Amino acid sequence: MLGVRVDCVDVAGSLAAIESMVRQGGGTRLVATVNPEFVMRARADQVFGRALEEAALCVPDGAGVVWAMRRQGCRGQPRVTGSDLVPELCRLCAHHGWRPFFLGAMPGVAAEAARRLEQQVPGLVVAGTHAGSPAPEDDEESLRRIRAARPDLLLVAYGNPSQELWVARNRERLEVPVAIGVGGSFDFIAGRARRAPGVVQRVHLEWLWRLAREPWRIRRMAVLPVYALQILRSSGGR
Repeated sequence: MLGVRVDCVDVAGSLAAIESMVRQGGGTRLVATVNPEFVMRARADQVFGRALEEAALCVPDGAGVVWAMRRQGCRGQPRVTGSDLVPELCRLCAHHGWRPFFLGAMPGVAAEAARRLEQQVPGLVVAGTHAGSPAPEDDEESLRRIRAARPDLLLVAYGNPSQELWVARNRERLEVPVAIGVGGSFDFIAGRARRAPGVVQRVHLEWLWRLAREPWRIRRMAVLPVYALQILRSSGGR
């Protein structure tokens, strides 16, 4: 949509694709959770746009993306959020004996998220955690810790576009099959932030819930009306 690829997959399809990537091994593949802000930024930022274009999987995270996909033929397309994927990925890892590494969020948050998930998911072993930073000058320390832990999966929680750009910049040195940008998922799991109630998620108003709790997001969400108008224009108003 608007030049950005998004894959017609649900949670089960996303997990199957990621499982296949981990089994194949080889170079690091990026999985991106795309929302309207991703799309609009990619149109203005060539580096970010290239990172999404080169991603192995782009899942629809965001009501605006799902709305656009349904208009373009992905009937019944559900959201696939990072917050929904992380626990399922941990169950997948536990089933196969794989070990994920949690990178990002504020100091202590990834470690607490890992602790809680290890309690909730029998057999899960988290390879390691590190807050680190998306700044290039901190890459070496993060890479050293990840390589030492030898994980099968890397979850990166720096928020967009920092997490996708971090993976794109370091993918040749990561030595992990799959890296996934998971945004604020660690904060939710660790209890540092609260997700919208299920009924709010089902009516696709989670964005409004987060805006009410985090008013600073208004600047980021200012692109939404422009996004909607461009989607309508690109589809001839259908």
